[in-house]
Amino acid sequence: MAEKRVIRLIDHERRMRAHDAIDMAPEGYCVTISEPTRSLEQNAAMWPLLQAFADQLQWPVNGQMVWMTADEWKDVLSAAFKRESVRVAMGMDGGMVMLGSRTSKFSVREMSEFIEFLHATAAARDVDLHYMEAA
Repeated sequence: MAEKRVIRLIDHERRMRAHDAIDMAPEGYCVTISEPTRSLEQNAAMWPLLQAFADQLQWPVNGQMVWMTADEWKDVLSAAFKRESVRVAMGMDGGMVMLGSRTSKFSVREMSEFIEFLHATAAARDVDLHYMEAA
């Protein structure tokens, strides 16, 4: 049996496969039932929003206003979405590293809320989310 199997419970046949997999699993294996993680469509919808922040808004980094990448904006905005409850660790050479905020782990519902949060934050910061459509 494979180390890990993911079966999406979308119909009776798949539910029966899940039951069969449980019945055939060796002693000591674990079963987890969870919400699905974000969809590919949600992930694809997130990146243009983050790019809009990267293109239009500077942010203080190490005491200076700088242009950040979409990836860096994802770190800042996902931390804000989580009410900045992520942990910060000391880096190996004295810097700081933000821990624990991964949008890939968001459920479909949580990702929908994050995308709504991005829209609201963009409006509050005067980031035009439609600027690329006009070009």
